[in-house]
Amino acid sequence: MNIHMASELADDRRRVALYQGDLFVLQPSPASLALADLAREMLEEAFAPHEPERAQYHFSVDAYAAILASLKPTFIHHPSCKELIPSLLAEAGCSLDEVYYDVPRLRSATAHEYLTSGVAYAFHPHRDTWYSAPLAQLNWWLPVYPIEPDNGLAFHPRYFEETVANSSSTYNYYRWNAVNRGSAASMVGADTREQPKPLDEIELDPQVRVISPVGSPIVFSAAHLHSSVPNTSAVTRFSIDFRTVNLSDLKSGAGAANMDAACTGTTLRDFRSCTTGEQLPLEVIGMYDDDSALEFVETLVYTPPAG
Repeated sequence: MNIHMASELADDRRRVALYQGDLFVLQPSPASLALADLAREMLEEAFAPHEPERAQYHFSVDAYAAILASLKPTFIHHPSCKELIPSLLAEAGCSLDEVYYDVPRLRSATAHEYLTSGVAYAFHPHRDTWYSAPLAQLNWWLPVYPIEPDNGLAFHPRYFEETVANSSSTYNYYRWNAVNRGSAASMVGADTREQPKPLDEIELDPQVRVISPVGSPIVFSAAHLHSSVPNTSAVTRFSIDFRTVNLSDLKSGAGAANMDAACTGTTLRDFRSCTTGEQLPLEVIGMYDDDSALEFVETLVYTPPAG
């Protein structure tokens, strides 16, 4: 695995390297910094008068989770995000006519296991491809506040080309939308939702922890095994992530190798065009779909509950 720092590699060549397991750490750009600024403004308003990174020390777990349960969907659907994500991608050298993206998520990792479930889920080692993501999916992850080795993101590179026994065969994305997705806010003490996990013990080392500056996107393949670093720092880590797919790559079948994903359904209906806001063409989605779409026709795309 190679780590490319501030690379000027053209996007078509960059995607090839990403599908082969390389990581790219991009320079902060005006749009990525503006996205981090937006998140900080919303966090500071939500947790006022406390500093967001230390707000966990001033609220009960239930009260803290309730703030996140309101804040995170508001960030996802903030109108500025629909402008900033395409701008960020253009500044990163992507062809906007080809790129489709899903909504940005505001993530939190509290210190010392204060809250690790539901709206602040601490992700175990996993591949996004276990969650019905396409093999051509790229993940974009950027810090909102400065991060450190003890509260960031860990990659487990030996497994990029090594099979991991896992429970992804039990996961259907459309069933997740129907049954589990809307219940995150209620999972405060423990998260009982069934999610794909390794079935054997994972050797976490060697691992790679990339410490990028605020607003500096780390880009990696959805096939990478990665996890939340157990936060032993003194502060809550806040980050933003979103995903992209390239239309030409989907049509040609380009992407990372499928080492072990056995899930059903596809997340591709969640992606929208950078230029038109429209969904991917149905014929392209159909290349990656299966018969479970007929069973869960009402939850192919998640709709938040009213109110």
